Amino acid sequence: MFIKKVNYLYKFLIIFFLILPINSTHAEFFRDISNIITVNESRLSYGVSVTDINADGNNEFIVTGFGYPNLALSYIDGKLKNIIQEDIFLDRERKTIGVAACDIDKDGFEEIYFLNTDTYSGTKKYSDRLIDKNNNNFFDLFELKKNKKNLNLTAGRSVVCVDRKGSGEYGIYVANYGGPTRFYEIENNKIIDKAENLNLDKVTGGRAVVSGHILTDRADIFAANERGANFLLKNNNGKFYDVAFKYRVDDVIQNGRGTALSDIYYRGRLDILSGNWLGYHRAYVLEKNEFKDIGNKAFDKPSRIRTIISADFDNDGFDEVFMNNIAEPNKLFKINENGKFEEIKLKTALETQGYGTGAAVADIDNDGILELLVSHGESKAQPLTLYKAKVKKNSKYLRIKPINKFGAPARGATVTLISNQRRHSKTIDAGSGYLCQMEPVAHYGIRKNEKDFRIEVKWTNGKKVFIDKIKLNQTIVIKQK
Repeated sequence: MFIKKVNYLYKFLIIFFLILPINSTHAEFFRDISNIITVNESRLSYGVSVTDINADGNNEFIVTGFGYPNLALSYIDGKLKNIIQEDIFLDRERKTIGVAACDIDKDGFEEIYFLNTDTYSGTKKYSDRLIDKNNNNFFDLFELKKNKKNLNLTAGRSVVCVDRKGSGEYGIYVANYGGPTRFYEIENNKIIDKAENLNLDKVTGGRAVVSGHILTDRADIFAANERGANFLLKNNNGKFYDVAFKYRVDDVIQNGRGTALSDIYYRGRLDILSGNWLGYHRAYVLEKNEFKDIGNKAFDKPSRIRTIISADFDNDGFDEVFMNNIAEPNKLFKINENGKFEEIKLKTALETQGYGTGAAVADIDNDGILELLVSHGESKAQPLTLYKAKVKKNSKYLRIKPINKFGAPARGATVTLISNQRRHSKTIDAGSGYLCQMEPVAHYGIRKNEKDFRIEVKWTNGKKVFIDKIKLNQTIVIKQK
């Protein structure tokens, strides 16, 4: 009997130690590469955007500072370094939380909207900034005398770029809190708030906002709000009409936070991921004439959610959803076929003591694998963190970068990868997550035995272009004619 027990224990230990490394490897989805950030002190940070701030062809992480300097982190010689030192950009005295970049004046360069909030709700002291460049020097368009009467002096949260007419002329939707929504465009060389004329000047607890091809062939808007219904703003010839109740995404009793557009069914259309503060999270998929929440119990489980990101971090051809929580562990889910959410247990990037406020993704080092930058703040100063997924050695990728007719990123356009296994749409991000904006590139990992690749780009005017004879492991730049 004793020998049998010893044999049983021996077999058990062999099986246990064989299984342990496999589970451990699977759990270590990310690796921490925060050490490449050259100066990474504790600070209060919020939103993060990704744009080419110095027009060298490579993107930078733009990180907001709440009483700390705004940063432009560029990948140089294997390190992330801040490359901007001009006071108007750093803006140490103001408290910046939201950020988005897009070309509002049709010169091919993306201006940067910094949303400042020095009070929780209602009237604030310091206005927002809209940073442009002249002869390599930055300046604030809102400081020009002709633009001062249209300053945003209401506390706000997120901003998103919207090409409402499909012409490449971007406007900026500002989700305010306790005051009317703003929608800024340049008209007759002046910045004008056109929210009232476009049916957008609503007062609510504005939080997160996204824009893209949600319902129509033009840029629609989804806004996740607090202390009030969400907005689903359908674009009708450049004006907007709220159809959130009709499409069942108003979610009145919840308090919105992070949101993103994602092709949850891999069927060639964008749906909506929406996180709610200490409430049920949503995976809204359009079926017939309304959206249905198809998330499972693990995904829907309430948390202290801030940022939601949908991206293929590990290049396996299936998107993951990163859920950044504040003062609570982060979560990660893989979206499998038929919209099935599978939780991936995190160790690295779990951040159980993290006060995450924003996050963004970009292939900042141009190696075909996305980096994830997480900012922290609000109630505790903390350094930035930077993560990269552990990717299989022979993994492949494809990156599509649409450029509009003015030479700027075509934010709000939709890219669809068509193959023998999927029809997978991604938005060229106009603003998402929460307070944030991702890189203006559609990034795809490639599945096992996938072939017969074709690319469709739907521009912001609804017109389409197709590209075939695709070679993998490259970034393809597609210019609008």
